[in-house]
Amino acid sequence: MKILYLGGVGPFGGASRSLYEAVNALSDSSLSTYFLMPRGTAMSFYKRVATDTLAIRGVTRFDHTRWSYYRRLRWLVAFRELFHVPSMVAGLYAAQRKWPNIDIIHVNEITEIIPGILAKRIFGARMIIHVRSLVHDDLKRRRTRWLHYMLRKHADAIIAIDETVRASLPSDLTVDIIHNSFTSKPVEIPDKAYLMQLDGLRPGALRVGFVGNLFRTKGIVELLHAARLVKQAGSNVQFLIVGGATAETKGWKAAALRALGLANNVIEDVYRMIKDFGLEQDFLLLGPTADIQRIYPCMDVLAFPSHLDSCGRPVFEAAFFGVPSIVAVGRPTNDTLVHGQTGLAISKPDHKLIADAILTFDRDRGEVRRMGENARELAETNFRPDTNARRLLEIYRRTLTT
Repeated sequence: MKILYLGGVGPFGGASRSLYEAVNALSDSSLSTYFLMPRGTAMSFYKRVATDTLAIRGVTRFDHTRWSYYRRLRWLVAFRELFHVPSMVAGLYAAQRKWPNIDIIHVNEITEIIPGILAKRIFGARMIIHVRSLVHDDLKRRRTRWLHYMLRKHADAIIAIDETVRASLPSDLTVDIIHNSFTSKPVEIPDKAYLMQLDGLRPGALRVGFVGNLFRTKGIVELLHAARLVKQAGSNVQFLIVGGATAETKGWKAAALRALGLANNVIEDVYRMIKDFGLEQDFLLLGPTADIQRIYPCMDVLAFPSHLDSCGRPVFEAAFFGVPSIVAVGRPTNDTLVHGQTGLAISKPDHKLIADAILTFDRDRGEVRRMGENARELAETNFRPDTNARRLLEIYRRTLTT
């Protein structure tokens, strides 16, 4: 069985980490895996598990997810997608010449549905759509109805990463839920220079972690405002920030995005706010790492104040190490976060709500331990790589026989 994985993001992040973990856990010797992706840091990970890879300049995306759907100035992003059409088409035909007998196209996110449909036609293969983001479900919009129509017509199977994402899709669609996976074993050779930064941990402090790119959508700005409130309350809390920038912060492209209000990267604002708020002794900006497994045990609580209204990868990754989470999600589902049992859900990424949740944990360290153990049990139930890999393999086989 030959599987072609098609993605639209070059930098290594949540979606690419999830795909890497899934393929890494597949153990069927008859399976051959091929990756067609934009150039970027993610490809170095894919090469570890791939039969072969092909990197191209870019992949055209159609973004109708709940947070970043096209509206007002965001329509300008569509020009970038049109720019990538020639390289995408050329890349698909180059992949077809290189790997002519692909059985299944596995599209890594619903935003890549257009190249997925084109690949399905070029290869004459079945197509699986992996939905990792909440889909905009306003049926008054033609784009919503069009996307639902394309899913019904072209997708041979649909996978959602959790119950929250599944609920954003039409109820009449057949959707399998396979949670993302995480390998909790650390890399064999630790990055000693990176780990030396942990010497700055303050004894007795409640250690609140943040894992993700320093983007506005991740809630990092709200977390900084919450940290100021926590400091003003006199609590001994320290913040461990794991992540950095995945896009240029300087140059004409970055300046243009800022001028149009489309810049998502706020790394410069983060440094400025830490200084302005007097938080230099309370924040450890560790930067990105591929060995996150050695960092989670240093955290007491994870903060995930994302604007995306869902539980991201860091929530269950941290859970494997007994770390409960604070998550901005209006309607948490019990497969990812049980409010008051595996962590605390706040209705929106509001800095006052984040600060209150942090102070709740700081006042009762016993609750940190209790919720952390519950979170570990939930992670072992839903996010084990071997279990989820078997389910994925079953879908591959079913897709080929129906």
